[in-house]
Amino acid sequence: MYKFLFFLLITAVSFGQTNTYQISFENAAHHEATVNATFPNIKSHTLKVEMSRSSPGRYAVHEFAKNVYNLKATNGKGEELTTSRPDPYSWEISDHDGTVNISYTLFANHGDGTYSQVDNTHAHLNIPATFIFSKTLEHRPIEVTIDIPANSNWKVATQLKELSATKYAAPDLYYFMDSPMEISDFDLRSFNIDGQDIRFALHHPGTKQEFDEYFEKVKKIVKQQKLIFGELPKYDFGKYTFLACYMPNVTGDGMEHRNSTILTDVESLAEGGMKGNIGTVSHEYFHSWNVERIRPADLEPFDFTKANMSGSLWFAEGFTSYYTNLVLTRAKIISAEDYIKSLNGTFNYVWNSPAHKYFNSIEMSYQAPFVDAATSVDAVNRENTFISYYSYGSILGLALDLKLRDNDLNLDNFMKLMWTTYGKSEVAYTIKDIQTTLAKYAGQEFADEFFSNYIYKSEMPKYADLLKTVGLKLEQLKESAYFGASVKEDDNKLIISSNPKNESPAYKAFLSEGDEIKAANDSIISSKEAWSELLKSKKSGDKLQLVIVRNRQEQKTEVTLEEDPAYTISIDAKADKKAVKMRETWLKSK
Repeated sequence: MYKFLFFLLITAVSFGQTNTYQISFENAAHHEATVNATFPNIKSHTLKVEMSRSSPGRYAVHEFAKNVYNLKATNGKGEELTTSRPDPYSWEISDHDGTVNISYTLFANHGDGTYSQVDNTHAHLNIPATFIFSKTLEHRPIEVTIDIPANSNWKVATQLKELSATKYAAPDLYYFMDSPMEISDFDLRSFNIDGQDIRFALHHPGTKQEFDEYFEKVKKIVKQQKLIFGELPKYDFGKYTFLACYMPNVTGDGMEHRNSTILTDVESLAEGGMKGNIGTVSHEYFHSWNVERIRPADLEPFDFTKANMSGSLWFAEGFTSYYTNLVLTRAKIISAEDYIKSLNGTFNYVWNSPAHKYFNSIEMSYQAPFVDAATSVDAVNRENTFISYYSYGSILGLALDLKLRDNDLNLDNFMKLMWTTYGKSEVAYTIKDIQTTLAKYAGQEFADEFFSNYIYKSEMPKYADLLKTVGLKLEQLKESAYFGASVKEDDNKLIISSNPKNESPAYKAFLSEGDEIKAANDSIISSKEAWSELLKSKKSGDKLQLVIVRNRQEQKTEVTLEEDPAYTISIDAKADKKAVKMRETWLKSK
């Protein structure tokens, strides 16, 4: 997020300017924590404190103040001070004696990368969701003390500087906010690479043997990603920490931070997490280069009081997504065949989206504050207007890599150049800087063509030709007729569960999300399985006479089915030797 300035910690502590926090968990069974904060040497008449409205790695607004109550303030003598609320997110405290002590109760019961969770199994703390702060004191160092519950065997895992087993320090507010904690009876593994420790703290119900097997995969991922960039980032205190919580009480997520990452999932390693969660490890660790240090200029400085928007998420998140499974392939965690299969879902989602006519990849990135774990109660039309910048960028990353390889270059070396130009020195980049760096690597004409067509415009690369260069083929699926809207079963009823895709058969028939499909061609339809079998028995041009229920009224409509627009990417058994060699070079371990 910024260059780490350790001397600030030493200098500020010596002058008594350290803000301190203490957190305890006496009522963990009911998801409550007690937080105490002390702000010394306040020079202003009024101190304003607030809860964050956003969180590092997230782009939408999250109103963390809603879970704070029982707030009280006292001065240095313990005398109670009057507080006022100028807005929903903050408190103002006046007439203090230079010291302001604040205590409050925090309710926390959503364990993921954005929120916090406190219960009898752990205290999973995302800092912006947990600790109050004062923006006017943002440059002060911070110390935080954790009161470990008696007889709990809890320990603390975090990227913060360890002062003792229960006390940790940050040089300023920004580093503190970017430093989540997992406090539990976790297992810990570590290995040293180039003089730095890669640690994995795992809170889980599994066995040590399962963890050992999983950690071997983690080590392979770290080594393969290092080879892409040529070196590890220089981690603060020489440590990088995975904070993994694979427990049934959490919510699945992954969230990158400067020297750590949060990994949460309900599946244990034995229940499928061994395979299902390792992709998140790959994705989030890649972020320690791409987004944490190769960092978009429009995310600097990160503002904790509002949504943060970047036009570069197709690169920061999307190219990271491209490398997620590619690295697993190179690390021999998944097979080349499985990797090729994994391209299909993302490719079809991006290729067949009507949203291309509304937004390019930059503008898709601008949608993040509305979609990145954002909440709303009104209906939206995402099926027709939005393509995830994760997926869009991933498919563009695939195209760029194959284009470069067709010119005896590759995306690995371009990412390495972005690292040495912007990441290693931690100079934030603009979109124009990405284009300039690509021109430096592959030539001005190459860079201008790629950005003009696929970044500034929303055209699709010629994937059939690109895939052919690495011995893959792109073929249109014709397994069933195309309807154009998703369906779900609800109480023995078949309900249209998505907005119909623009210009699809369902769209042209004026069907809508929420419509119940009661019958098709005089046959009652009540299950997804029956609906799927019906579509498989039809071909393009066939008509369905539907009876639907909308607003409690039966209606009849006719749908003319069309050819399935989905494609499949597969290995071409007839590919020439050059293409096969290109594919092997692309996917092999570095």
